[in-house]
Amino acid sequence: MPVPRRYVTDAIVLSRFDLGEADRVVTLVTPDYGKLKAIAKGIRRPASRLGGSLEPFAELSVVLARGRTFDVVTEVHVGHAWLGLRDRLESAATAWYLAELADRSLEERHAAQPLYDLLHRAYELLDAGMAPGRVARWYEMHLADELGQRPEVDRCVECDRMLEATETFRWIPPLGGVVCGRCPGPPAQRTGLSLDALKLLKAYQRLDIEAIATLRLADAVEREVEAAMRDFMRIALERDPRSLAFLDEVRAGHPSTLPSPSPAATPA
Repeated sequence: MPVPRRYVTDAIVLSRFDLGEADRVVTLVTPDYGKLKAIAKGIRRPASRLGGSLEPFAELSVVLARGRTFDVVTEVHVGHAWLGLRDRLESAATAWYLAELADRSLEERHAAQPLYDLLHRAYELLDAGMAPGRVARWYEMHLADELGQRPEVDRCVECDRMLEATETFRWIPPLGGVVCGRCPGPPAQRTGLSLDALKLLKAYQRLDIEAIATLRLADAVEREVEAAMRDFMRIALERDPRSLAFLDEVRAGHPSTLPSPSPAATPA
C-alpha cells in the first residue's frame, strides 16, 4: 500500500549523522514501514522545536512527510525515554550494538513489526537493569530466528542425529550450528563447545528472558556462548559489527569517550 504524503509512526532511532550546518539524518526502525531514513531540518539550531526529542534509546511517535531523497521529520513526541539504559555505560554500549544488528538485518521500507518489538523489548530489559550480556545473547538468538537462521542446537547439522550429552561437540556457524563428535566438520572451522555452553544456547532458544535472568552460570560458560553467538551473527550478517569494539572497551574497564551516534562510530 502506498505511503501517504504525511504519516505518523512509532519509531526507534538506529543511527544518525549530521548533514550541513543544521540538519541531521536519522535511520529509524518502525513497525509498519520498516527501516527508513529521514531528515530533521534545522534540528541542530538552538531554537529548533524538534530539539533533543529525536534521540536514540527512546520510544518515539514521529510525524513524517514524504520527500525525494529522505522523508522529512515534522514532529516528534517521546512516548518513553529509557533513561536507566542511558545512565549505565555498558547498557548504552550494548544498546548501540543491538541497534546495529537491527540496522544490518533490515531492508528499507519492509514491514518490521517483529524486529521492532524485539529491539523495544531488549531496551526495556536494559533499562530495567538486566545483565547486558544476557540481554544481548537473548536478542541475538531471537534475531537469528526472525531472519530464518535459527542455530541448530539439538541435532548435528552434518548427519542430523540427535546430540547426546556424552559426546563432544563443535560449533560451526557457516554450517548453521552444532556438529557432533562423529562428524569432524571443516578442519579450519572447528570450535569446541562444552556441554554447559550447549545447554545455555538451548536455554536462550527455549526460555523466556525472565527465566534466563535467574540462571546461575559460570563466567566461563557465558563467555563461551558469547563468542559462539558473535561468530554466528558475523556469519549471518556477513561482517563484524563496528559497535563491538567500543562495547569491549567498556567491559574491559577502559572505555574511550562514548562515541557520537554517527555512521563512523555507531550503527549506520
